[in-house]
Amino acid sequence: MALQIGIVGLPNVGKSTLFNALTQAAVPVASYPFTTIDPNVGVAALPDSRLDQITAILQPKRSVLATIEFVDIAGLVKGASRGEGLGNQFLGHIRNVDAIALVLRCFEDEDIPHQFETIDPLLDLDTVNMELVLADVATVDRQIEKIAGAAKANPREFGDQIAFLKSLRAHLNDGERAATYPCKGQEGDWLMEANLLSKKPQLLVANVGEESLPTGGPLAQRVQERAMQTGEGAVVLCAGVETELAQLPPDEASEFRKELDLGEPGLTRLARAGYQLLNLITFFTATGTDEVRAWPLQAGRTVWEAAGMIHTDMQRGFIRAEVAAWNDIATAGSWTATRSQGRSRVEGRDYVVQDGDVLHIRFNV
Repeated sequence: MALQIGIVGLPNVGKSTLFNALTQAAVPVASYPFTTIDPNVGVAALPDSRLDQITAILQPKRSVLATIEFVDIAGLVKGASRGEGLGNQFLGHIRNVDAIALVLRCFEDEDIPHQFETIDPLLDLDTVNMELVLADVATVDRQIEKIAGAAKANPREFGDQIAFLKSLRAHLNDGERAATYPCKGQEGDWLMEANLLSKKPQLLVANVGEESLPTGGPLAQRVQERAMQTGEGAVVLCAGVETELAQLPPDEASEFRKELDLGEPGLTRLARAGYQLLNLITFFTATGTDEVRAWPLQAGRTVWEAAGMIHTDMQRGFIRAEVAAWNDIATAGSWTATRSQGRSRVEGRDYVVQDGDVLHIRFNV
């Protein structure tokens, strides 16, 4: 199953507009809360110059970029943890994603209402995070109650876990995210098992007006400063402009970006930041002259696990993998030349895939 990033934020901050730009999908956009009630899932491609170079040399019939999934989740409102708005439903959608892209409104527009009297992206950020924390308090309370029942028969076995949960609840009650809880030993495993909303990795997305490009302006600067303080990533973009760019032919989009003094497309920066957020690397496969493809894989995974991403039959019948660095194949000009120059090697199922590896999996059907 693909890893997913949830696009989260208060109503009317530009989440669905950003989602449309990412996926060029026809999701309804309107200036009122709850435009998106069911989470929409879209796939965004990640441009990769390494794939371009391999493709230019091997000349396959098809070249396929790596992708990352984004889920457009309807806007949270203050009180969502108590069921305000459609809070319980939306919080459940957040629970199912692997990470969060938290969209923050950094633009002024009198025609688009906002929850607060002033535009303050940090207030928006703190409001969303507080709702996640409050929902986590309720989750931890339920877990304490459940484990306490089991502990009656064997208090020694569950004592440490109950003590951890109570300490975690105190941390959350102080308004702190679960992501900042200082785990020791087995506590890290217990924290992962809890699947708390405020534990999920976050990427801050400052959605600015076109007039604030390319730097983003003072509101976006505040978001970037907060990200530096917390050690999280931040991306500054204009969702409206990115939507326009996504609909233009490549040459026209390039000219438009030059007029706005923009470098790399904001969507590319967002997809790349999402990759980093999920701790992903890219490996490649080159199937004869038919296809060259880039694949996302979590760092630290084995070649056997990579085979399973390509096809379950490949994983089930895995024998071995021929591995070469992408630049070695690009330099040699083909798999055959790479082998003859001694630049490829054979690895077993426990080999940990490295970013930029080109894999040729041998397997029994």
